[in-house]
Amino acid sequence: MRTAYSVETVRAAERELMARLPEGALMQRAVAGLAAACAELLGRVYGSRVVLLVGSGDNGGDALYAGARLARRGAGVAAVLLAPERTHAGGLAALRRAGGRAVLAGAAEELILRSDLVVDGIVGIGGSGGLRPEAAALVAVVERSRAAVVAVDLPSGVEADSGEVRGAAVRADLTVTFGTHKPGLLIDPAREYAGSVRLVDIGLELPEEAELEALQDVDVARLLPTPSAESDKYRRGVVGIAAGSARYPGAAVLAVAGALRGGAGAVRYVGPAGDEVLARFPETLVSDGGPRKAGRVQAWVVGPGAGDDAETVAEVLEADVPVLVDADGLRLADRDAVRARTAPTLMTPHAGEAAALLGVRREEVEAGRLAAVRELAGAYRATVLLKGATTLVAEPGGGAAVRVNATGTPWLATAGSGDVLSGLAGSLLACGLGGRDAGSVAAYLHGLAGRFAAEGAPTVAHAVADELGAAWRGVFPPNRPTR
Repeated sequence: MRTAYSVETVRAAERELMARLPEGALMQRAVAGLAAACAELLGRVYGSRVVLLVGSGDNGGDALYAGARLARRGAGVAAVLLAPERTHAGGLAALRRAGGRAVLAGAAEELILRSDLVVDGIVGIGGSGGLRPEAAALVAVVERSRAAVVAVDLPSGVEADSGEVRGAAVRADLTVTFGTHKPGLLIDPAREYAGSVRLVDIGLELPEEAELEALQDVDVARLLPTPSAESDKYRRGVVGIAAGSARYPGAAVLAVAGALRGGAGAVRYVGPAGDEVLARFPETLVSDGGPRKAGRVQAWVVGPGAGDDAETVAEVLEADVPVLVDADGLRLADRDAVRARTAPTLMTPHAGEAAALLGVRREEVEAGRLAAVRELAGAYRATVLLKGATTLVAEPGGGAAVRVNATGTPWLATAGSGDVLSGLAGSLLACGLGGRDAGSVAAYLHGLAGRFAAEGAPTVAHAVADELGAAWRGVFPPNRPTR
């Protein structure tokens, strides 16, 4: 599992470690990894042209020391000093001893345009509020160049803790981060600026509870439900789907498609699209009555394609089982009814739906996704899965780490894709997973299935559902049975 920690936590761990090490040793650990990554990206160091963008403090010092190592291997290295009076003295001296040189920002444009590699050491993880004009002007020059760009710890101009980008920021091909991931490296919009991310272990001792965590194959495989020899369809869990309408019958079909591939032993459907569901999935248990008359379920999914059927949404929310609320259900659900529930609730909005629930503009949610998902979870006392290029899953109260998932593809932005995700996550709830686990595992598998379905070309939602089995199998190690 990948984890990310706040700046405050990282700083505290660094201070504790530095107190036990010789002066400068921690920085040199980071610099060794940074220089190695730069050399690997260059391919041939000797004769290459490297420009360091150097701000004040240790972040600029890292860039300078790494530049010195490259200069000793025959690279031509020039450091652009944005704060000459506050430049890291030891790093600058090391660069000059190795044959590198320092210039002021006013003389940097031609150097950058002719460079093979630019190392961004402008602002460290403590930066906030966007870049100053002089730095922003240099970043604009970098964007015009053909140089590869390596960011030191975090691209300058993005905020480490929130993932927000307030103005100009460095777009890196590679970010070399030290000790641990920072939240901004995993969350949009900042994640888009980081490029590939390489973590350099510098020996930090960090708390067990992270700020953010991202599941990987082994974590998902551990959480996935597997039937035992004694299992039957009811012991495996039954998920109820209350979805669809005369206008949107396809939403019901797609939600059922996701649910059937989510591990539950049976899927019950209630709603006006029963004929369409049975035509596609005859194994579905279709009920003519409302949710109360559908029979026993271990979880409900309500809302996809529901139109204005507030009565069904209210009836599902009264059930004493986990409930997933999506799409129209988010608009129709009474906030107080959600807050009063004692069984788990999982809400799955996209940015526009989250904005409507919070009473803010969509742009505000997209710019501050981590803050938005936490606020929404607190406001509704529910687990919230905020859909997007990186999906975030937050629980109310803020006690557990927010889960982040980036397995998807832009081709998943297609009609009905979210309905498949809802059915899948609802099925996992019925299997006994908690809201955070069900949401994050579903997002992971849904993203993988989207990649498989698209293969670099447009796809459709039912094709994503068809690939969920391959995604499920794919998280297990080769040759290992899923029991």
